Amino acid sequence: MPGSVPSPSPSPSPSPSPSPSPSSPSPTAIDDTLQSSVAVSGPAHVLRVTLLMAGSCLPILGAVLIAPVLPKMQDHFASVPGAKALVPLALTVPALSLALLAPFAGALVDRLGRKRLLIAATLLYAVFGTAPLWLDSLVAVIAGRALVGVTEAVIMTCCTTLIGDYYSGARRVKYLALQTMCASASATVFFVVGGAAGSAGWRVPFWIYAVSLVLAPLMAASLADPATGAAAAGTSAAGTSVAEVRRPFPWRQMSGVCALTFFGAVVFYTVPVEMSYLLDDLGVKNSGVIGLAAAVASAATVGGAVTFARLKRSPDPLLPVALGLGAIGFGVIFLAGNAPLLVVGAVVNCLGTGMLLPALLTSAMSRLAFEDRGRGTGLWMAAFFGGEFVCPLVLLAGESAVGTLAGAVGALGLAAAAAAAGLWAARRRVGAVDPRPLPEQLV
Repeated sequence: MPGSVPSPSPSPSPSPSPSPSPSSPSPTAIDDTLQSSVAVSGPAHVLRVTLLMAGSCLPILGAVLIAPVLPKMQDHFASVPGAKALVPLALTVPALSLALLAPFAGALVDRLGRKRLLIAATLLYAVFGTAPLWLDSLVAVIAGRALVGVTEAVIMTCCTTLIGDYYSGARRVKYLALQTMCASASATVFFVVGGAAGSAGWRVPFWIYAVSLVLAPLMAASLADPATGAAAAGTSAAGTSVAEVRRPFPWRQMSGVCALTFFGAVVFYTVPVEMSYLLDDLGVKNSGVIGLAAAVASAATVGGAVTFARLKRSPDPLLPVALGLGAIGFGVIFLAGNAPLLVVGAVVNCLGTGMLLPALLTSAMSRLAFEDRGRGTGLWMAAFFGGEFVCPLVLLAGESAVGTLAGAVGALGLAAAAAAAGLWAARRRVGAVDPRPLPEQLV
């Protein structure tokens, strides 16, 4: 991200030539204005961060909450033709909607504003999320779930973009890592809550989507509107707007980080998606043991995110390390002949992927100025959730090719190791000095 351009010193004597027009503020100057107006301590700050983290967890709620009740849904809609294939779509279609629509959501965020869209999407999330409570058609339920994905695309893009707007440097790294930690921890919590609520009937968990009706008014009252800061910094003394000197969108840089994010999402979701199947292949049938193993791996993901935040390093040098840990974990899983060793491999992998996600997101943020941040975040979200959606398909294809799921995981580990080596070699070629030490300087 370019730094602020210093203003030229005034000439000591009059000049016959016409004086140049005053330069417009740079995107970094706008960011500085926005960030300096946002408190970074006190109750208002704590509430703001809490709301952004809660909003970031809503798409996770949509992804896992109803997983425990899918068998009951299957029984309820057993008479519907194709129900065996359609019912699982109720769980996965929001992620597909999110992946497909996040780029458009990002463009809307830049055009219409972050706060306004976030509040509207949070209200609609409750409407579409609770719709299955009174819908009797399976097709209508799936359509409602697809609309949940639309709102999730806007919510996730807005929350992540606002973190980039409000904070810089080490604080931005800290809160992007915290976003990963909250998402990982909430997945476990929502699975348990969904299972407990589902014991009273398959429709009951859908009531929990109404929690967004509590969040929306709090967001309206507590979140600062970045558009105000942009308007204040976006016009020079002579009235020249930033739009007139707007930089072109960094397509080439973002395409690279988005391609890596797509692959990283496949690596990230392999253990959460396939853990139960891998343990089952080793003869572990007890759901309690499987749940405990998944919880341990999830804790390692949180640990990786905490490690990333505490290192206070530029994200790009950490990407090969994170992918390398993921590859080592996959290798241990491939070689594991018993459940304890498999869990060790999963922990190593999740420690790496816990570092990988915030590193990728922080790297993307460092390439984006204020006026491009919504669109860039939307592209990143599309890449990440697209990788989530294809993850089980990739492993299914790998299993068909090599014969076992563990073999498919091992093959993915080789690909991750190759990607890590490629990133490391690329950094060696360009030199050890990172041109972007951290999105703005550490504070």
